[in-house]
Amino acid sequence: MLIKSSIGWLLGQIFTFTNHYALSIILLTIIVKFVILPLTLAQMKSQKSMSEVQPKIQELQKKYKDDKETLNQKTLELYKEHKVNPLAGCLPLIIQMPIIFALFTVLREPTQYVFGGNESLALEATSQVFLWIKNFAEPDKLYAVLKFEWAKSIPGLLPMLASILTYFQFKTMGTTTQSDNETANRMNKNMQMMFPLMILVFGNSISAGVALYWVVSTAFQMVQQILLKPKSTKEAQI
Repeated sequence: MLIKSSIGWLLGQIFTFTNHYALSIILLTIIVKFVILPLTLAQMKSQKSMSEVQPKIQELQKKYKDDKETLNQKTLELYKEHKVNPLAGCLPLIIQMPIIFALFTVLREPTQYVFGGNESLALEATSQVFLWIKNFAEPDKLYAVLKFEWAKSIPGLLPMLASILTYFQFKTMGTTTQSDNETANRMNKNMQMMFPLMILVFGNSISAGVALYWVVSTAFQMVQQILLKPKSTKEAQI
């Protein structure tokens, strides 16, 4: 509840400054991304460390494939030697989840969390036209740009854009985390297809505000990956 109230208050303050709801969501997303940036960097560092020791882990798996106890012991010793914690990559993600869910709730119920129960102000703000979006409290439907009856049940351009960006984000991540493990690679490919599809399906029911957050958030992460990738390469060469 505290996280929701804090995010709602922050969005309300940004709106007071910008007087533009869509721009306020974009600025809020960027602020949140910068706040959780240390967690994101820690997660990326952990993933990089795990990928570096992966070849040695695979060697151990081949060498001790018939001795699970020794394999576990040698794997733990390898983690300790390289100062790698396999759970460290999960912790930042776990910490981020309450923030992400709180954001979704705030953007879904702006009257309560952003505008202090002021329905007229909430209606005025969420109804501000931005590009083709006329109401950020309602789902973005394709009908907004194609005035056909069948388009009323089809996800709009924002969910489509969110789905496409998520696909390319997973594709970018896949090229950096690919390993010799066929099972892991197969799972990555399945996730690369399933997540964008899920976002497109959910986009039919989530508010346009949430869809806008997802688009900006994913685009920010992709730029972040591009900017940080050369840095990690240089560090590896030193």
